[in-house]
Amino acid sequence: MIQFISHNNGSIGYLEGIQLALEGGCKWIQLRMKEASEEDIIATGIKVRQLCDDYGATLILDDQVQLVERIGADGVHLGKNDMPVASAREILGENKIIGGTANSFEDIEAHWKAGADYIGCGPFRFTTTKAKLAPILGLEGYRNIIRKMREAGIQLPVVAIGGITAEDIPAILETGVNGIAVSGTILRAADPKAEMAKLLGLTAQLPKWQICSD
Repeated sequence: MIQFISHNNGSIGYLEGIQLALEGGCKWIQLRMKEASEEDIIATGIKVRQLCDDYGATLILDDQVQLVERIGADGVHLGKNDMPVASAREILGENKIIGGTANSFEDIEAHWKAGADYIGCGPFRFTTTKAKLAPILGLEGYRNIIRKMREAGIQLPVVAIGGITAEDIPAILETGVNGIAVSGTILRAADPKAEMAKLLGLTAQLPKWQICSD
Protein backbone atom coordinates (compact mmCIF):
# COMPACT_ATOMS: atom_id res chain seq x y z
CA MET A 1 0.00 0.00 0.00
CA ILE A 2 1.32 3.39 -1.01
CA GLN A 3 -0.37 6.46 0.42
CA PHE A 4 0.11 9.87 -1.18
CA ILE A 5 -0.11 12.91 1.09
CA SER A 6 -0.86 16.12 -0.73
CA HIS A 7 1.59 18.99 -0.56
CA ASN A 8 2.08 22.31 -2.34
CA ASN A 9 5.75 22.64 -3.16
CA GLY A 10 5.50 25.91 -5.04
CA SER A 11 5.64 24.41 -8.51
CA ILE A 12 3.01 21.66 -8.16
CA GLY A 13 -0.20 22.49 -6.32
CA TYR A 14 -2.41 20.23 -4.22
CA LEU A 15 -4.82 19.23 -6.97
CA GLU A 16 -2.17 18.72 -9.64
CA GLY A 17 -0.04 16.61 -7.31
CA ILE A 18 -2.99 14.39 -6.44
CA GLN A 19 -3.88 14.01 -10.11
CA LEU A 20 -0.32 12.89 -10.91
CA ALA A 21 -0.29 10.42 -8.03
CA LEU A 22 -3.59 8.91 -9.18
CA GLU A 23 -2.40 8.70 -12.77
CA GLY A 24 0.63 6.82 -11.46
CA GLY A 25 -1.64 4.21 -9.89
CA CYS A 26 -2.00 5.40 -6.27
CA LYS A 27 -5.21 4.21 -4.62
CA TRP A 28 -5.00 6.10 -1.30
CA ILE A 29 -4.94 9.88 -1.12
CA GLN A 30 -4.66 12.01 2.00
CA LEU A 31 -5.69 15.61 1.42
CA ARG A 32 -3.51 17.67 3.72
CA MET A 33 -3.78 21.47 3.44
CA LYS A 34 -2.48 22.64 6.82
CA GLU A 35 -2.45 26.39 6.19
CA ALA A 36 -5.60 26.60 4.06
CA SER A 37 -8.98 28.01 5.05
CA GLU A 38 -12.01 25.78 5.43
CA GLU A 39 -13.43 27.27 2.25
CA ASP A 40 -10.32 26.33 0.26
CA ILE A 41 -10.24 22.84 1.77
CA ILE A 42 -13.88 22.26 0.87
CA ALA A 43 -13.47 23.59 -2.68
CA THR A 44 -10.35 21.48 -3.30
CA GLY A 45 -11.76 18.50 -1.44
CA ILE A 46 -14.84 18.28 -3.61
CA LYS A 47 -12.65 18.19 -6.72
CA VAL A 48 -10.34 15.59 -5.14
CA ARG A 49 -13.36 13.45 -4.23
CA GLN A 50 -14.36 13.35 -7.88
CA LEU A 51 -10.81 12.48 -8.95
CA CYS A 52 -10.65 9.67 -6.40
CA ASP A 53 -13.98 8.34 -7.62
CA ASP A 54 -12.70 8.43 -11.20
CA TYR A 55 -9.61 6.42 -10.27
CA GLY A 56 -11.20 4.16 -7.65
CA ALA A 57 -9.13 5.61 -4.81
CA THR A 58 -9.77 6.15 -1.11
CA LEU A 59 -9.83 9.76 0.10
CA ILE A 60 -8.72 10.62 3.63
CA LEU A 61 -8.91 14.18 4.94
CA ASP A 62 -6.17 15.39 7.25
CA ASP A 63 -7.31 16.74 10.63
CA GLN A 64 -10.58 18.45 9.66
CA VAL A 65 -13.13 16.07 11.17
CA GLN A 66 -15.94 18.60 10.70
CA LEU A 67 -15.37 18.66 6.93
CA VAL A 68 -15.33 14.90 6.26
CA GLU A 69 -19.02 14.73 5.41
CA ARG A 70 -18.96 18.04 3.53
CA ILE A 71 -16.48 16.78 0.95
CA GLY A 72 -17.51 13.13 1.06
CA ALA A 73 -14.18 11.84 2.35
CA ASP A 74 -13.84 8.19 3.33
CA GLY A 75 -12.29 9.17 6.63
CA VAL A 76 -9.82 11.33 8.50
CA HIS A 77 -6.20 11.21 9.61
CA LEU A 78 -5.44 12.73 13.01
CA GLY A 79 -2.07 14.07 14.07
CA LYS A 80 -0.81 14.00 17.65
CA ASN A 81 -2.14 17.52 18.28
CA ASP A 82 -5.46 17.02 16.50
CA MET A 83 -8.78 15.77 17.86
CA PRO A 84 -8.46 12.48 19.80
CA VAL A 85 -9.33 9.34 17.84
CA ALA A 86 -12.12 8.41 20.27
CA SER A 87 -13.79 11.81 19.85
CA ALA A 88 -13.59 11.60 16.08
CA ARG A 89 -15.13 8.13 16.20
CA GLU A 90 -18.07 9.48 18.19
CA ILE A 91 -18.66 12.14 15.54
CA LEU A 92 -18.04 10.07 12.39
CA GLY A 93 -19.43 6.72 13.48
CA GLU A 94 -18.14 3.25 12.71
CA ASN A 95 -18.24 3.46 8.91
CA LYS A 96 -15.54 6.08 8.43
CA ILE A 97 -11.81 5.34 8.38
CA ILE A 98 -9.78 6.96 11.16
CA GLY A 99 -5.99 6.96 11.14
CA GLY A 100 -3.69 8.26 13.84
CA THR A 101 -0.13 9.55 13.82
CA ALA A 102 2.33 7.70 16.06
CA ASN A 103 5.98 8.00 16.98
CA SER A 104 6.14 5.20 19.53
CA PHE A 105 4.55 1.93 20.58
CA GLU A 106 2.74 3.78 23.34
CA ASP A 107 1.14 6.09 20.77
CA ILE A 108 0.00 3.09 18.75
CA GLU A 109 -1.39 1.30 21.78
CA ALA A 110 -3.44 4.38 22.70
CA HIS A 111 -4.81 4.73 19.14
CA TRP A 112 -5.66 1.03 19.07
CA LYS A 113 -7.61 1.27 22.33
CA ALA A 114 -9.40 4.36 21.00
CA GLY A 115 -10.56 2.57 17.86
CA ALA A 116 -8.17 3.71 15.11
CA ASP A 117 -8.20 1.79 11.83
CA TYR A 118 -4.57 2.35 10.85
CA ILE A 119 -1.40 4.10 12.00
CA GLY A 120 0.83 6.60 10.25
CA CYS A 121 4.16 5.99 11.96
CA GLY A 122 7.24 8.16 11.67
CA PRO A 123 9.18 10.06 10.80
CA PHE A 124 11.59 7.68 9.14
CA ARG A 125 14.03 10.56 8.60
CA PHE A 126 13.98 14.33 8.51
CA THR A 127 11.45 15.82 6.10
CA THR A 128 10.74 19.40 5.10
CA THR A 129 7.05 18.73 4.35
CA LYS A 130 6.02 18.71 8.01
CA ALA A 131 6.70 21.17 10.81
CA LYS A 132 7.42 20.15 14.43
CA LEU A 133 8.86 16.74 13.67
CA ALA A 134 8.79 14.02 16.30
CA PRO A 135 12.03 12.10 17.00
CA ILE A 136 13.43 10.27 13.98
CA LEU A 137 12.69 6.52 14.04
CA GLY A 138 14.90 4.98 11.37
CA LEU A 139 14.83 1.27 10.62
CA GLU A 140 15.54 0.21 14.19
CA GLY A 141 12.67 2.30 15.47
CA TYR A 142 10.23 0.51 13.18
CA ARG A 143 11.63 -2.89 14.11
CA ASN A 144 11.15 -2.19 17.82
CA ILE A 145 7.62 -0.87 17.38
CA ILE A 146 6.48 -3.79 15.21
CA ARG A 147 8.02 -6.26 17.68
CA LYS A 148 6.18 -4.67 20.60
CA MET A 149 2.92 -4.67 18.65
CA ARG A 150 3.24 -8.38 17.95
CA GLU A 151 4.04 -9.12 21.58
CA ALA A 152 0.94 -7.15 22.64
CA GLY A 153 -1.29 -8.76 20.04
CA ILE A 154 -2.06 -5.42 18.37
CA GLN A 155 -3.01 -5.89 14.74
CA LEU A 156 -3.26 -2.53 13.05
CA PRO A 157 -1.86 -1.58 9.63
CA VAL A 158 1.25 0.55 10.12
CA VAL A 159 2.25 2.98 7.39
CA ALA A 160 5.80 4.34 7.48
CA ILE A 161 6.17 8.05 6.73
CA GLY A 162 8.79 10.77 6.69
CA GLY A 163 11.28 11.54 3.93
CA ILE A 164 11.02 8.07 2.35
CA THR A 165 12.47 7.51 -1.13
CA ALA A 166 12.39 4.54 -3.50
CA GLU A 167 15.82 3.43 -2.29
CA ASP A 168 14.58 3.18 1.30
CA ILE A 169 11.53 1.02 0.64
CA PRO A 170 13.02 -2.51 0.52
CA ALA A 171 14.72 -2.12 3.91
CA ILE A 172 11.69 -0.43 5.48
CA LEU A 173 9.37 -3.23 4.35
CA GLU A 174 11.66 -5.77 6.01
CA THR A 175 10.81 -4.19 9.39
CA GLY A 176 7.23 -5.47 9.10
CA VAL A 177 5.32 -2.29 8.29
CA ASN A 178 2.26 -2.61 6.06
CA GLY A 179 2.60 0.44 3.85
CA ILE A 180 4.52 3.55 2.84
CA ALA A 181 3.34 7.17 2.78
CA VAL A 182 5.04 9.61 0.41
CA SER A 183 4.74 13.22 -0.61
CA GLY A 184 7.87 15.15 -1.54
CA THR A 185 9.59 12.21 -3.21
CA ILE A 186 6.76 12.15 -5.77
CA LEU A 187 6.48 15.89 -6.32
CA ARG A 188 10.24 16.37 -6.67
CA ALA A 189 10.59 13.60 -9.24
CA ALA A 190 11.29 14.45 -12.87
CA ASP A 191 8.28 12.29 -13.77
CA PRO A 192 5.90 12.06 -10.78
CA LYS A 193 3.60 9.53 -12.45
CA ALA A 194 6.49 7.22 -13.26
CA GLU A 195 7.90 7.61 -9.74
CA MET A 196 4.57 6.61 -8.19
CA ALA A 197 4.36 3.58 -10.48
CA LYS A 198 7.92 2.66 -9.44
CA LEU A 199 7.07 2.84 -5.74
CA LEU A 200 3.94 0.75 -6.25
CA GLY A 201 6.09 -1.89 -7.92
CA LEU A 202 8.44 -1.92 -4.93
CA THR A 203 5.53 -2.58 -2.55
CA ALA A 204 3.69 -5.06 -4.75
CA GLN A 205 4.73 -8.00 -2.55
CA LEU A 206 3.00 -6.58 0.51
CA PRO A 207 -0.15 -8.42 1.66
CA LYS A 208 -3.22 -6.43 0.67
CA TRP A 209 -5.12 -4.73 3.47
CA GLN A 210 -8.50 -3.17 2.97
CA ILE A 211 -10.23 -0.84 5.39
CA CYS A 212 -13.91 -0.55 4.64
CA SER A 213 -15.83 2.70 4.74
CA ASP A 214 -19.30 3.69 3.72
